[in-house]
Formats: sequence, structure tokens, C-alpha cells
Amino acid sequence: MSARWLAVLLAALLAVAAPARAQEGVTGGDGVTGGDGEDGAIEITAEDGIEWFRDAKQYRARGEATATRGRLKITADMLIAYYRGGEDGERQVIFRLDALGAVEVSSPDGVAVGDKGVYHVEKQVAVLVGDDLRLVTENAVITAEESLEYWEARSLAVARGEALVRREDQRLKAGVLTAFIRETAAGGDGGGAGGGGADGEPRGDVERIDATGGVHVSTATEIVTGREGVYDVQNERVTLCGDVKITRDQNQLNGECAIVDMKTGRSRLEGRGEKVEGLILPTQ
Repeated sequence: MSARWLAVLLAALLAVAAPARAQEGVTGGDGVTGGDGEDGAIEITAEDGIEWFRDAKQYRARGEATATRGRLKITADMLIAYYRGGEDGERQVIFRLDALGAVEVSSPDGVAVGDKGVYHVEKQVAVLVGDDLRLVTENAVITAEESLEYWEARSLAVARGEALVRREDQRLKAGVLTAFIRETAAGGDGGGAGGGGADGEPRGDVERIDATGGVHVSTATEIVTGREGVYDVQNERVTLCGDVKITRDQNQLNGECAIVDMKTGRSRLEGRGEKVEGLILPTQ
């Protein structure tokens, strides 16, 4: 029997009904089928097979395992699907997917990668951890050291721990970065960062990034720091507030808020009722 028998084992079954929908029964045997083919259904395949652990109420898929739900796809070395129900004719409903090894979560918004991940099915939230956490969209690359969350229904990502967004020679770093994403039209605008996925599908554009927990912006000419900020990605402008410092060569300006033009690499202070101070050293 081909190693792809797994596709029969879990194809479409692992149905995730909407919270308000009544859950119907499923049938079992050599394969498990069910589901209504709507976006709520999950299909799991794997190269090395799928095991059913009845007592633990879980399935384990190994070897290039893939779980697909609507336009969301999760791939990993191993997937563990936890379900409820399955007794007395109840439908099995998967509520959680654990992904282990070379994890990739892809959707029209972008591609997120990590070493391990958990997908909370009903909340539609994926949380990734690992050494090389990264989210790639059409116009930005976001990395983190602690965790990377993808909120599917809200089209946003949250990067935690030395979170960094890069665009060419521009950098924005903070304790937490929250990226708001919109799906691009077919082909996207390129943006110079993501360029679409390996499957050729367009990826989303990051429209705005909220930065908290200490913000550090660097351009080709300046370094600007503050407590919090908002990055208008479409207009390439960052607004920082809270103990702002602008460093340009040996010169430093201090104030409450600043606006950084990421196109030109130049910034300006805004007092907003507070005194603006500066240290300007003469050039030789």
C-alpha cells in the first residue's frame, strides 16, 4: 500500500464545525471520513503515515505532514491533532494541532516559520517558537526571538522578544511588534521583501505595525529611540513617542515625539507641549 494511504485516513474528516453548528456523527474503520467540505474542515496528509491513538483522542501524522483548512496550510515533520467527541456517534472535532520540526504556516497573508507551533483551531490562532522565527509578507520580513503569533481571522501577526522588521537598509526593533496585514490582489506589488511564496501565491501587505516595549529605529543616517511607536508601512513613516532620542552622527535631539521618514532616513522632533532639547557638535 502506498505511503499516501494517509490521505484516505484523515481526508476531510477532521471537521471543525463552527461553534454554533450542531456536530454530527462520523464513521470509522480503515479510514475515517466525514466533514461537509466547507472551510471548517481540516485535511491532514503525511508521507510516513498517520496513527490513531484512541485513548488519547489524537492523531499523529509523520513525515512532511500537512494540515489544510480553507486557505491556511500548516506543514511540519510531525503533526499531532487533538480532538473531542467521537463517542456514541458524535463527530470528532479537532480543537488543536501541535506542529513539531520545520514548521511553516502559510496563508494569503504570508508565511510564518519556526521550530515548533500550536494551532488553536477554534480561535484560529497559530503560535510558533524556535530559533529562527520569521514572518514573510509581500512587503516586509518580521523576526522574533521569543514567539510569533498569527491571528488568521484578524489578519494580524504578533512578534515578541527582540522583534524586528526589515526593509532594505531600514530596521525597526521593539519588545513587541503587532503587524496588521491586508491581502494583496493577484501578483501583489512586490514590495521588495516577500515576493510571494514558493507556491507562487501572492502574499499580503503589512499596512501598519504597532511597536511597544522600547522602540529602536535605524536608517542609513539616523538612530531614533522611544517607548512606543506606529509604523505606517504604506507611507514609510514611523511615529515614536515617549523619551524620544534622535542620534545623527555625534548630534542628539531629545523630545516627546518624533516622526521618521523611512524613505529619506531623516526625522523631525515634535514637542507636543514638551521642551525639545539638543546637543549639536560643530563639524571639523
